[in-house]
Amino acid sequence: MSESEENTFQTAYLTHHDRKPIHIPGSIQPHGVLLALSPQLDIVQVSNNTIDYLGKTTQELLNQSLYILLDEQQVATIRQCWAKKPGIIAYLKVSIITNIGERSFDCIAHRTEDVLIVELEPIDSKSEVSFLSFHALVNEAIAQMQKTSNLTEFLHLAATEIREITDFDRVMVYQFDESQAGSVIAEAKREDLPTYLGLHYPATDIPESARDLYRRCWLRFAPNLTAQPVKLVPIENAIAHQPLDLSLAVLRSVDSCCVEYHQNMGVASFLVISLIQEQQLWGLISCHHHTAKYLSYEIRQICEFVGRIVSSELRHKVNQLEFDYKVKLKSLQSEFIESISQADNFIDALIKPELRLLDVVSASGAAVCLDNEITLVGGTPEIEQVRTLIEWADTQVKDNLFSTDSLPQLYPDSIAFKDTATGLLLLRISQVRRYYILWFRPEVLRTVNWAGNPNEAIVQVEEADGKVSWSPRKSFAKWQETVQLTSQLWKQYELDSAIAIRNAIVGIVLSKADELAKINLELERSNRELASFAYAASHDLKEPLRGIYNYSTILLEDYAHILDDEGIEYLETVVTLSVRMETLINALLRLAQLGKAKLRKQATDFNELLNQLIDVFRASRQDSALVDIRIPRPLPTIQCDAVLVNEVFSNLISNALKYNDKAEQWVEVGYLKLNEQPVFYVRDNGIGIPEHHRETIFRLFKRLHTQEKYGGGVGAGLAIVKKIVELHNGQIWVESTLGVGSTFYFSLE
Repeated sequence: MSESEENTFQTAYLTHHDRKPIHIPGSIQPHGVLLALSPQLDIVQVSNNTIDYLGKTTQELLNQSLYILLDEQQVATIRQCWAKKPGIIAYLKVSIITNIGERSFDCIAHRTEDVLIVELEPIDSKSEVSFLSFHALVNEAIAQMQKTSNLTEFLHLAATEIREITDFDRVMVYQFDESQAGSVIAEAKREDLPTYLGLHYPATDIPESARDLYRRCWLRFAPNLTAQPVKLVPIENAIAHQPLDLSLAVLRSVDSCCVEYHQNMGVASFLVISLIQEQQLWGLISCHHHTAKYLSYEIRQICEFVGRIVSSELRHKVNQLEFDYKVKLKSLQSEFIESISQADNFIDALIKPELRLLDVVSASGAAVCLDNEITLVGGTPEIEQVRTLIEWADTQVKDNLFSTDSLPQLYPDSIAFKDTATGLLLLRISQVRRYYILWFRPEVLRTVNWAGNPNEAIVQVEEADGKVSWSPRKSFAKWQETVQLTSQLWKQYELDSAIAIRNAIVGIVLSKADELAKINLELERSNRELASFAYAASHDLKEPLRGIYNYSTILLEDYAHILDDEGIEYLETVVTLSVRMETLINALLRLAQLGKAKLRKQATDFNELLNQLIDVFRASRQDSALVDIRIPRPLPTIQCDAVLVNEVFSNLISNALKYNDKAEQWVEVGYLKLNEQPVFYVRDNGIGIPEHHRETIFRLFKRLHTQEKYGGGVGAGLAIVKKIVELHNGQIWVESTLGVGSTFYFSLE
């Protein structure tokens, strides 16, 4: 059978078997009698074995009042069941006069929507348990179990106590996993029997219809699987006109497939106690006996009571284990979030200390990806493998959180790094940017012991009439499977922890963005005030400065003859410094004006603009014949503020000529096409700029040389150029080689 055929077959089986109406079998087990009563307590349906227990045929009972069997007091007690909600179980002991004398029965009654179901099991006086015996048995069992805190020991003790009470050959505690497959995690048995501890059972062993009944009923008992079921008469009751719902009936007959399943295991009698946690079927306590074995109703009640206690304690113990782990994760998570919220360097806060990032989800490795920057922590794939994995996740993972315990099944290339990343927990922090945190877990090889080959858990059988049915497997011998390419499963609270971290990171980033926006607003306001102050101060300073210059010049012109050489030198210094200060103030004023300036954009022909500028240059320089300004190809026409852009070219060309120590100086002005936008450049063969100054040269009043070298300068030209470029939403940068020359690039949007 191919895999697809097998899956189809399994699906067909599951569909058929899961939907099988085992709650309306139309028959009961033969160790008791069943009566269905109308609201008037008339018998409307009976099991076809009344003659064996009651000495009356079905015909003698049908349509008769219950008084035909019970006395007035007993009938009155049963009548009260109609006042209870459907499904509530009532119990009493009754005596019935039969053709062999008076017999005592355990009477178990409950109502459905339509009828009252009364089940009678004959009492074996030898098995009757007194209240004191009941109390002693239960007290001892509970006391023993409450002594243990370890879950495994607790369940083992539960199995031992149930075996003490029932004397079954084998008592096992099953736990269901996420796939509904069961595994034996505790066992008490006869010494001569092989152990089933650790064996796994496929989910198909218990169809959904049976699981539903296990959720609704705490106990299921079948004392003799070889006994023939007893039909109900009539098959449909006269009130509802449909088969009788025996979901809660203790005598409900056992489904033929279930009988065959247990007989293939060598089991002749079984008792199953449900273990319920938070309304879900957590597992089962399953008791097997190799011969028919009857347990009185009282003993079964003790088992049910112990099952309820185990479920209650189970919830406490499982919850305690989970609670302790959750508290640990919460503590780590809080510490983690607090750390990154206070850190200036986000990436450092994420990965330092390394163990904290791993411990928040119990991973062995992690990768933090912020766009193209990837940081690895712990045991991880190579960085290029992580990069490729993220590219795969970009196209395959839609949610912010993704986890798998078998990445190779989804992403086959990951087999190459299964030793570090078979399990993946991926957290997408931003939908816009490529921000991820990936946690990894290595492959964990596991040997799973199955009770029989799980691939042959169900067998297709062709009946004599040609119909197809299904039968459980014949062999329950241990069948080993080595599970590869899987890691430890990610627990829900580990996923919750990852989500909490994402929410915190997003919150922190938003908070920092708000804080940054406020700072920017404040900065803009301060800049405006500073620009206004600089403008006002510079403007006001110019007048006294002009006076200092004028009076110093007058003193030199009119009184130099009465001054000695030292006095004249002092006055000349005052004049030079006042000129220098005026230059600085003019630069400051220009920069302040740019801060207030509004662009007057117009279509500007750069060829015309450059030609006019070069003409001015040549006219203003005595060595104009030596100036070589090249324009290798025609320049474009673009929208810009022509006056300001003229200033940009003027400053750059002026600097190119000033900082040049070559005998033959040249300047080249041109443009490149990048992303359809022209990028202009001014290139020279000058002295070049050291690498560590290529950013600082754009700062105000930043000079690389002394006042005396290269014709002086106040260090404001490039700051003004940068300001003008930024006013056009452009960028400016420089490439340079010392002794060879520099190229200034700028764009204008």
